[in-house]
Amino acid sequence: MDRPIATYVTPWTGESTQPAPLTVTASGVAYSDPLKDTLARDLDGVLWTSCSGATRGRPEYAAELHPYRQRTAMEQLLCACCSRRASRNHDGMLWVLPLLDEAAQTRWEGVRTAIPPMCEPCSKSASRPCPRLRDGHVLLRVREAELIGVRGTLHPRPGSPGPADDDALVLRHSPDERFVVARQAVRELCDITVVAFAAAAS
Repeated sequence: MDRPIATYVTPWTGESTQPAPLTVTASGVAYSDPLKDTLARDLDGVLWTSCSGATRGRPEYAAELHPYRQRTAMEQLLCACCSRRASRNHDGMLWVLPLLDEAAQTRWEGVRTAIPPMCEPCSKSASRPCPRLRDGHVLLRVREAELIGVRGTLHPRPGSPGPADDDALVLRHSPDERFVVARQAVRELCDITVVAFAAAAS
């Protein structure tokens, strides 16, 4: 049986991002296992979702992008599909994004995204395995793509009321960085040239 087609950042059913035991103190969040905690932090000291398992089973396109591979692609500006170097030309780096809702569809300047860039060959075929792109997408050239923060679960400080925010955008170097368990790196896309729109595949 042929292996299913999947992009680099797509999680598989054989992989798991189940929450690991956490402690929350005035200093921030930490995994209870010190070794796991050390290995799960980035160079800024931000704690990341713990990942395990292997790329087997089937691709889970409905799930969030795989935290480790998404972070790698975003930090190193690798293609979301094949993990090679993303395409660059005089207009900037290539991004392929699902269409926004109709009211916001033309407001691409300053859009914040957790989707990594793409190489030229993959931009022509990415919609075949990815259902989100099959519903319509836009090709952008981007001259500025600052890494502005992470999206993840923001835990309240000890003694603060309320539950954790499971979908918080936490900006870099903010006090909240110590209390977030990150799942996705986020870049803000600026100085944009819209290359083309692709309608939903029939």
